[in-house]
Amino acid sequence: MKRFILGLLVLGVMLLSGRAGLANETDTAGGMEISKEIIVRAKVLEVTEGKDQVPDLTGWVEGKEQLVTARVLSQPYQGQTVSFFHVVPDQPGLAVHVKPGDEVILSVEVEGKKIVNAFVTDYARDKKLYYLAGLFALLMALVGGIKGVKSVLSLAVTGVGIFYVLLPLLFKGHNPLLMTVLVAAVMTTATMILVHGFNRKTLAGVIGTTSGVIAAGILAMLVGAAAHLTGFSSEEMQMLLYIPQQVKFDYQGLLFAGMIIGALGAVMDVAISIAAAVEEVQKANPALDTRALMQAGINVGRDVMGTMANTLILAYTGSAIPLILIFMAYQMPFLKIINLDLIATEIVRALTGSIGLILAIPVTSLAAGWLFSRGRASQVNPGS
Repeated sequence: MKRFILGLLVLGVMLLSGRAGLANETDTAGGMEISKEIIVRAKVLEVTEGKDQVPDLTGWVEGKEQLVTARVLSQPYQGQTVSFFHVVPDQPGLAVHVKPGDEVILSVEVEGKKIVNAFVTDYARDKKLYYLAGLFALLMALVGGIKGVKSVLSLAVTGVGIFYVLLPLLFKGHNPLLMTVLVAAVMTTATMILVHGFNRKTLAGVIGTTSGVIAAGILAMLVGAAAHLTGFSSEEMQMLLYIPQQVKFDYQGLLFAGMIIGALGAVMDVAISIAAAVEEVQKANPALDTRALMQAGINVGRDVMGTMANTLILAYTGSAIPLILIFMAYQMPFLKIINLDLIATEIVRALTGSIGLILAIPVTSLAAGWLFSRGRASQVNPGS
């Protein structure tokens, strides 16, 4: 057991080392340095309303013009005041209507060290997000105690694994499925050790989670290839074709990697719940053999299975509500809807994740039953 977990942790160190090597590379594309937009935080001091119609390069657009004066809050331009015209288009999704006292994000033009022009890119929302994250961490600590604090730390580990290891490796063009499975296994091991300690329950949870996400990934790959899923169902995936770094991505692989990450949390939850239940059953009745412990784990898994599968499917359905309403508004035939690349992709994503979750139940139960019955045997016969 210790060798297996230590092996995964060593793999994590190797992946982090690979990520560190990326930091030394220059931000270039095709031998040319990529110019970066200068983004700053600013506070709106004064707003003067202007004309109701504003010309642009293509003609006249409906909207409103504002003369905005703002003070920059970000270094190294902190304290500078800049005035500029800001257009508020008559489109709810694009309009950023500012008023005095608002904090906004500006994209600025600089000559020397002085800001000469700016325009509003969006409202400054980050502080509200930090307050919400702080409330989440506080409630986790108050309700969960030390386990809650460890859970918050495990969430931070997961964030580091995804944003500082997995995504940079994918950006280098490495195999998405292989990298995602490896990073998922390492993140699962680190998270479970941090929250639950270095024990049989953790090992059973790691085995079950890894098996479930591998099964989900393989199934997504097979079904996706058979159903001719392109990976280009989202605008963001299409935009990757035109990034300046010209990375040759495996777009189908990125799609399947996203499916694995999407299922990881639910599979991990089910696996550790089953392992913990088997541990408690074994403590209550140490005489139970592997088969009885495994059956106990499967019984618990059956109770958890329905709600967790619903969690996955409802999460994906919830994000698609506007699209479903569009289909209803235009009375699109079901035959056309079900065969759209976007819809087929989301169905495969939800169902393969749910199948991975289901398959994790017997695997975790078997692993936990064998590990805890083996532990009982070693305690009864310490010399064997």
